[in-house]
Amino acid sequence: MIRRNILPTMGMLALSACSLAPATDLPPPPVPQSWPAGDAYLAQSEATLPILSYRDVFTDPRLRQLVEAALVNNRDLDIAAANLTAARAQVRVNRSAQLPQLGVTGGVGITSGGSGSFQNGAVAGAGSSDTRTIYTIRGGVTSFELDLFGRLANATEAQRDRALATEAAARTVRLGLVADLAGAWATYAADRDLLAIAQATADNARESVRLTRMRLEGGIAPRTDLTQAQQVLASAELAIAAQVTALAQDRNLLRLLVGAEFDDALLPDGLEEIAETYEVLPAGLNSQILLRRPDVIQAEYELRAANADIGVARAALFPSLSLTGLLGVASTALGDLFTGHAFSWSAGAGAGYGIFDAGGRRANVAVSEAQRDAALAAYERAIQAAFRETADALADQGTLGRRDDAARANATAAATSARLIEARYRNGIDSFLDSLVAQRSLFAARQQLVTIRLASLLNRVTLYRVLGGDQATVMADSVPFAEGQRSNEP
Repeated sequence: MIRRNILPTMGMLALSACSLAPATDLPPPPVPQSWPAGDAYLAQSEATLPILSYRDVFTDPRLRQLVEAALVNNRDLDIAAANLTAARAQVRVNRSAQLPQLGVTGGVGITSGGSGSFQNGAVAGAGSSDTRTIYTIRGGVTSFELDLFGRLANATEAQRDRALATEAAARTVRLGLVADLAGAWATYAADRDLLAIAQATADNARESVRLTRMRLEGGIAPRTDLTQAQQVLASAELAIAAQVTALAQDRNLLRLLVGAEFDDALLPDGLEEIAETYEVLPAGLNSQILLRRPDVIQAEYELRAANADIGVARAALFPSLSLTGLLGVASTALGDLFTGHAFSWSAGAGAGYGIFDAGGRRANVAVSEAQRDAALAAYERAIQAAFRETADALADQGTLGRRDDAARANATAAATSARLIEARYRNGIDSFLDSLVAQRSLFAARQQLVTIRLASLLNRVTLYRVLGGDQATVMADSVPFAEGQRSNEP
């Protein structure tokens, strides 16, 4: 009967454990319910962020191809995937402590000196000096702690929550990778535009140097006009060299993010061709959307894990109860090993409780409670940081349209002014200094326009990042990295 009922009895006792962990009551988000309003902000619509993927936000097929390659090859994702695999395996390690540990041992021994009957693995009687070989096989529950106060269950729950936090952290890495790649791709396009502006300025400066030298040789212009024209040319050539370097560095960054070499045909030619391929994500009116961000989800699960740790520490204040149960057979002959008279069994239980530990266990409870308070503060801080990042991005978005209009008007006016002043100089009406100032103003205005256009695209990338990015991926618990290219399920 003992052999038949010992394991079910242990299982029922394990399931009857109580938990001393406090309930995880998430506080209301410590941020305003709606986004800031004012001159710096656009009016938000009531539409909230839909469930989407990066393909819905970044629609250029070349950028999509780079992102797909990065999701396969990026080493940061490899690290995140390995960490997630380890965290999930650790959950199984903790869970195994809640179940009975079964084992089997076998042995053979030689005894001499006595004679008599063989009972329960020992030789009874004396008077004979013959030698006997004894064969034994024992198996059963080697050790099993009854989790009466939920210590083991809470330890497993804490590790499970930490695994979920690790999964959220992996999604944060993925989100950051896609955003960084989109930002680097747009920056490359902007640097291509800046290189083209520098080359056009250098071409105009060379022509200006040629005409000014002719006027100097004809006695019409002073030598200072020639040196000033050469300054403009040198400045433009300096800008060309700087942009060539910037483009090389942009490509190096893209290669690092992708994690492998890629075709240059996937790179953009300029900002104008990609401006419409970066979609604007709607923030909606309610700031509760921030609770979907993977970093906020990570902080939430770390808080839940800290709560479970309190249950582990509290359970340590109570006695522990362990059971053992062994079934075995022993015989002096292999043929008789599994006969009825060779069978033996044993069962035992032990209880342990520390009477004096200088307050160590109670101090451990205080430690776990303080760590829970720190995790709660970290959770609230994550929400506050998310609110601030989103509010900053929305404030930037609210004025980018006006800045773009002003930069366009400035570039157009600077181009018209430079053309008119250049004509007046050639006709001897204005000095070359006026033409020099006009050329420098035009160069700066064109650079400023590119900067504003890039800022507009980077703002859309920032909104993708701060609003939680790929909600389709975040909601799909079974596929932490999307597209089925990485799977780390236990």
